[in-house]
Amino acid sequence: METGLNRVVVAGGTGLVGRRLVQALLDLGTRVQVITRHPGAPAPPGASAHGWEDLPDLLEGADAVINLAGEGIAGRRWTPSRKAIIRDSRTGATSRLVSAMRACDRPPAALVNASAIGYYVPKGDLPVDEAGAPGEGFLPEVCQAWEAEALAAASLGVRVALVRIGVVLAREGGALPKMALPVRWFAGCKLGSGRQGLSWIHLDDLVAMLIEAARNPAWKGVFNGTAPQALSHEAFTRLIAQRLRRPLLPVPGFLTTLAVKMLLGEMAEALLLQGAYVVPTRSLALGFHFRFLTAEAALKDLL
Repeated sequence: METGLNRVVVAGGTGLVGRRLVQALLDLGTRVQVITRHPGAPAPPGASAHGWEDLPDLLEGADAVINLAGEGIAGRRWTPSRKAIIRDSRTGATSRLVSAMRACDRPPAALVNASAIGYYVPKGDLPVDEAGAPGEGFLPEVCQAWEAEALAAASLGVRVALVRIGVVLAREGGALPKMALPVRWFAGCKLGSGRQGLSWIHLDDLVAMLIEAARNPAWKGVFNGTAPQALSHEAFTRLIAQRLRRPLLPVPGFLTTLAVKMLLGEMAEALLLQGAYVVPTRSLALGFHFRFLTAEAALKDLL
């Protein structure tokens, strides 16, 4: 497959999405250079690891930069210091990339920058596309600041594609193993009302979307990194239970709401108890093909 991507720089290439992305690019014959805080660590076979101090030379003439850098959001409770790390790891890395591009004689042709569907304000059970309004609170503010840093590259003639990523479904990490674990142990139940949206994407489809955004000049602006079929948290949990042949416990929603708020604090509301039904209108309009259109198909592949 001819992609036109001879050399791609990936920031954040050692995480769940980054590792699969780097391998997919290598499989296509692309030369991949990974920017990492730990350049001494082994890069995926075939890729080269570089420190941030190698900018801007690393970016000179690159076909694309794909920026996935950022501390994990769900790793621990959101203390003020933790929130500062989450925000600064995203905005700081993106600002550093764009600043390095300014020093290039030939800036990269494209910047594909990760963002998140935490940008949006939920609209009940109504679908939300890329024109949806931003919400209020920590995550929407982080997403807006993150995207603003990336969009500054446009003034340099760099094509910028922002991919607002949903819940990434993968076998080897991310949300799915955590969601499936209590179901496996006969302790699965809905969280809160269960009606909140869960907008997901299979890891393979997200990687394909990032590559398409890097190679295709039509991909400019905001794109939702979600599958076409968002569904409620309760419906998704029931699909996991059906796949694993387990029952769900009929725990009242107010009890699970209280429990996760006590355990996770502010993070519980933002990540688990509310959610928009996000749809990928723009990628579908450009003819992007999803391998996993339904949650049933994704879970059959992964569980």
